[in-house]
Amino acid sequence: MFFKIPLLALTMMLNGCITMNESQAPQKRNVDSPLENSIIAEVLKVEATGKANEYSFAVTVQSPDTGCDRYADWWEVITPEGELLYRRVLLHSHVTEQPFRRQGGTVKIQPQQKVIVRVHMFPDGYSAIAQAGTVESGFSPMSLPSSFADSLASVEPLPKNCAF
Repeated sequence: MFFKIPLLALTMMLNGCITMNESQAPQKRNVDSPLENSIIAEVLKVEATGKANEYSFAVTVQSPDTGCDRYADWWEVITPEGELLYRRVLLHSHVTEQPFRRQGGTVKIQPQQKVIVRVHMFPDGYSAIAQAGTVESGFSPMSLPSSFADSLASVEPLPKNCAF
């Protein structure tokens, strides 16, 4: 009897390992991989109000801010071709406010004009998880190629510093 309980426990543990499929197994995250750095933050929701050529955008962002050493420092509205239409610079980190929502505008677009809204993290770069759509039909999640319009990272306006 003394050996039956540990043997039964060992059998149950081994059965659990054998029947665990790949999707149930814990996945190791490699923070040095380009893919991981591309999903460091994401635009969760986009709302646009106003009229043609005078839209205001309210953007909800989820980001792993740790302080001024790592934070979402802007979100932007761009064309599908990668042209910057508007950038909302964020002046501080949002460590205790996640997700957070910030408004910005004026965005000079037509109601049916397709745009992409994405977020940038300091010091990591752009997230590949964005929202795409139109003011008229709404926005939905999309994935961008890892280097899509990366040259915009040096275009003004840019944050001057991080308050906290």
